[in-house]
Parts: sequence; C-alpha cells; structure tokens
Amino acid sequence: MHLLGSRTTLRRPSVIVAGLAALLVLTACAAEPPAAQPTASESPSPAPPPPSEPAPQPSFDKAALSIDDPASLWVVSNKQRPLDPVDFAPTDLVVPEEVGNEFAQPLREPAARAAEDLIGAAAAAGHDVWIISAYRDYATQVALYAGYVERDGAEAADRYSARPGHSEHQTGLVIDLDDHGACYLDGCFGDTAAGAWLAEHAAEYGYIIRYPEGKEAVTGFMPEPWHFRFVGTDLALEMRATAVTTLEEFFGLPAAPGYTD
Repeated sequence: MHLLGSRTTLRRPSVIVAGLAALLVLTACAAEPPAAQPTASESPSPAPPPPSEPAPQPSFDKAALSIDDPASLWVVSNKQRPLDPVDFAPTDLVVPEEVGNEFAQPLREPAARAAEDLIGAAAAAGHDVWIISAYRDYATQVALYAGYVERDGAEAADRYSARPGHSEHQTGLVIDLDDHGACYLDGCFGDTAAGAWLAEHAAEYGYIIRYPEGKEAVTGFMPEPWHFRFVGTDLALEMRATAVTTLEEFFGLPAAPGYTD
C-alpha cells in the first residue's frame, strides 16, 4: 500500500504541469479585445472640398459692330466724326406703330420696334410718352441748323444742334421723347417722372441718353435728357453695367467739344 501510494503521489506533478500547459495554450489562442472605436463626437470631420473657381465671364466685344459705318447700330457721330457720306440715308426706315408721333417721322426698323416697346412699357408704368422727333434727312438738317444760327448765332446753335452731316437724327437711330408736359425739349424733362423712368429703363430696350448731364466737354452738346439713341440692348446694358455714359468714353474715342473746321 505504501508503494502504491508513492506512485500516486509521483503522478500529481505531471497533472499539474499538464494543466498549466493547457491553460497557457488557451490563453495564447484567445482573441485580442477589439480596438476602441471613436464616438460620433470624436469622429474626424471630412475635409471641405476645395473652393470651385468661378467660370470666367466673356468680355464685351467692342469690335462686334463698326463705329464708323453710318449703317451700323453702333456708329458714333459727333463734331469730330461726320457721317460718311455726309448725306447718308438709311434704307430700312419705318414709322413706329401704335405710339404717339408728333410729325410721323420714321426710324430704322430695329430702332422703331424698340421704341414701340419702350413707349409701351412707359405707358404700362403710368407715363404718357410720345415721339416728338425721329429721323431727319440731310436736307432737313441743313434748313434747321441754318435757322438756329440765324436766330441764336453759331456759337449758341452749336451747343444744341448738330451741323448737317454730323446729326445723330440723320442715322435714323434717335428719338426725342416728351410727356405732354411743360418740359418740351427742355432740361427739366429729366426731372419729370416720365424722364426719370425713361433714364432708368431705356437700356432694357436698347436706348441710351446720348447727351447726359456733365458730359458736354466730351459729346460737344448740352445735356438733352429727352434725346435717346438706339444702340441695341447688348451695348446699352453693358454701358449701364459699367456706368460709362457716353459712346466716346466707352469706345475710347477723343472728346469732341467742337468742330475741326
């Protein structure tokens, strides 16, 4: 019995060692705990996208139409730039329809259609506007200018009337407007409700005030808030957007305060 007991006692260390080995194997095979995940508040913010570059805006093409050809909608006529030929006459004259027209004078077709729209829009805004002068041919300008010189003298006449061959009215692109009030062909027209509305909205219909306030040294003519020149909506709106009020300045032409002869 003692011998058998000794054998049993001798086995116990082996059992203990085997148990420890199995424990070590199980410990080695256990999966590692998952890494801690950041909470929503700890999540990194995505990088903002790079700012997009604005698309380049096309520059206005000042050479799109001629400023020398009297048949061009952009022709610039002043005291330094006579029409060529001086007795130029448009070939597409029509009388504006369904608008007041004191002397039933025509305009070039695109200017006539735009005048109808402009005067119609003014009427819708509560302003009774009509045409008091439009196309005048060379011979008519000869007679008018001579009469003004006889009445007021050449120096005074040159401030408000163009010499024959220099008149914008001869291009068929000009309308003088009035509101049936007391400022007929007078500077106070610009202070009337109709004059103010036209000054604000004319560009939307392709017209500009050709002889604005403060530009007599550039245009050669006293302010005429009633004198509207058709240039088309592209140019008229560009001039309004850039706050350039004269054709001379917009096209980089010399000022024309007086005649060369």
